[in-house]
Amino acid sequence: MGEITLRIDGMHCGACVRRVSQALASTPGIAVDEVRVGAARVKASDGPAAAAHAAIAALAMAGYAAHLEE
Repeated sequence: MGEITLRIDGMHCGACVRRVSQALASTPGIAVDEVRVGAARVKASDGPAAAAHAAIAALAMAGYAAHLEE
């Protein structure tokens, strides 16, 4: 299982953290490792690229822009 870190724009409070956590937890192939204001670290059962794409899409649907942190 690979691990990726996402930088998340617009996440400012505990409610945002919960919303992001829920969006990521409902994404197939993603296991939430840690979510903190501004970033999330997730474990991916698929390859990191596929997981990043799925996580970024789920976050966009929840109203947050995200990008892979390298």
